[in-house]
Amino acid sequence: MVTKDDACWIIGLSAGAGIGVYLDGGWGVDALVGRETRAHNDIDLFVQRGDYQRFVDLIADEGFSEVAASFTTEDHTVWQDEAGRIVDLHCFDFAENGDILYQGDRFPGEVFSGRGRIGEVEVSCIDPESQLLFHLGYQHDEHDAHDVMLLCREYGFDVPEEYR
Repeated sequence: MVTKDDACWIIGLSAGAGIGVYLDGGWGVDALVGRETRAHNDIDLFVQRGDYQRFVDLIADEGFSEVAASFTTEDHTVWQDEAGRIVDLHCFDFAENGDILYQGDRFPGEVFSGRGRIGEVEVSCIDPESQLLFHLGYQHDEHDAHDVMLLCREYGFDVPEEYR
């Protein structure tokens, strides 16, 4: 479980080291709406490739170890500490034109234009529309449904067909 205090601590670690992170997933959605709306199993972070190893070293120094998962790749790793806090870490590059390059896909740089808040900490995150789009096309669970409905309510989006 990653609490609000845990999320702020992890983000603070990266900020203190001069490493920019972008929130995705449940904490990214809660940051966009400015409040914690549910419990979180993990915190999803995007870190630029040039800072990736420094970030990994930083959390390893805090007791996090890499955990194998069926979905992990070279650019998508999972880290957990003895307290059970999980960092779902995504490594990306910026293209020369500002696009985001991640696992062979290209996304507009605006995807990272979201701004939010966890407690008193301002954070960068995936923008609301992209958050909604990234919740489509896979078998979703109750957390995904919660996040989608929250985004639709808060931002006036139509509820996608697969969530009705």
